[in-house]
Amino acid sequence: MKLGEGAFGGGGVSVKIAGMSRIVVRRGLPVLAVVLGMVFAAHAQEQGRGRKYKPPPPTCKITVTVVRGYNGKPLENASVVFHPLENGKDKGNLELKTNEDGKVTIDVIPVGDGLRLQVLAPGFQTYGNDYELPNDTKEIEVKLQRPQKQYSIYEAHPDQNGQGTDKPQDQKPQTEQKPPQ
Repeated sequence: MKLGEGAFGGGGVSVKIAGMSRIVVRRGLPVLAVVLGMVFAAHAQEQGRGRKYKPPPPTCKITVTVVRGYNGKPLENASVVFHPLENGKDKGNLELKTNEDGKVTIDVIPVGDGLRLQVLAPGFQTYGNDYELPNDTKEIEVKLQRPQKQYSIYEAHPDQNGQGTDKPQDQKPQTEQKPPQ
């Protein structure tokens, strides 16, 4: 081997130390720099400098079961939207679909936070409610109902004790009269 050719075919200076294998000086410098960097980083961690590890808070395992309100059978492929609430403020949302048993399970919302839950399914009324998560598990059953008749102010409503029975009369809109000029 020629001087300056190195052990791997050129580019470095090889040196034989006390009968041991050859060391390529030029190629060993990056490896040496990485090793020294790791040693100094480990030393900085021990000294209390650098980034501190903060474990995530304990989470609540939430299981939502969506069933039909009229017969109690599970509702597959319903959209369940989770809105985590921290101090009453919405922190985003996550939407999941129910499985064939009408169930959805999530385990990412911290214990102690609140939860705003929405459930949407074609052919059913939208469900929404707020829940507190004081423990590490919460089971919620949602019974979705068929849509009810739309409320109208133009119809009589017997549950209002006779109020609302008067139908509005056709009235011409009053126009503003301008004084003569």
